[in-house]
Amino acid sequence: MSAVQLKTAAELALQREAGRLLTQVFAMLDKNIVAGMSTLQINDLAERYIVDELQARPASKGQYGFAYVLNTSVNDVVCHGVPSATQVLKDGDIVNVDITLEKHGFIADSSKMYGIGELSFLARQLIDDCYSALWLGIKAVKPGARLGDIGFAIEQFARSKGYSVVREYCGHGIGREMHEEPQVLHYGAAGTGMLLKPGMVFTIEPMLNQGSAKVKTKKDGWTVVTRDKKLSAQWEHTVAVTEDGVEVLTLRAEEQARLC
Repeated sequence: MSAVQLKTAAELALQREAGRLLTQVFAMLDKNIVAGMSTLQINDLAERYIVDELQARPASKGQYGFAYVLNTSVNDVVCHGVPSATQVLKDGDIVNVDITLEKHGFIADSSKMYGIGELSFLARQLIDDCYSALWLGIKAVKPGARLGDIGFAIEQFARSKGYSVVREYCGHGIGREMHEEPQVLHYGAAGTGMLLKPGMVFTIEPMLNQGSAKVKTKKDGWTVVTRDKKLSAQWEHTVAVTEDGVEVLTLRAEEQARLC
């Protein structure tokens, strides 16, 4: 296992800029994701914006042989959904859009849920509760805390709301590489795991299922779905441990008040 890379102030400034640019990608998509568009259109919009407007690199493209710049995970897709020209969003769908961006050698990673048109009450509740779980995990981050505190906060809340937490996938350290140490589980016991130190940068990205936590990977080798075909949701941010708490490097404009 490789050691956790503690970022210097200069490195953190570069990664903060990557995060800032990534928030702009989501702001652009907020105005464009609608019923009737395909998930491949979302991919192509994001790629043009990242490359042409931001002069940055879509870090997922080519990573592990993946051909696209983002993942689009619709309804019962838990994660790693592959953009497709034939998958057209329709009223009532929920979709997670997961994007990575590299600028000046550093990578930021974030995902957001989108509801298409009128959602069912339970679909909206799942999206909102998963978002709350993400923020409970974020607020557990501070120097001297432990990785298990993050997973504990997420899992306890999720279970209190009747959801299951996907265990096969987790958050991860991130910097010059997309996946660095440590692994950040979304379940666990408080007071256990690695000690959090200033300079650590990692993602928190809980995946909550309406039904069972059991998942399977489709024949394309990428798309992970719930075994019971019930809905799944995910939100993700890249965060840094600071001297006195946490900084969300991918914080979007509409979220500014949450940390106040």
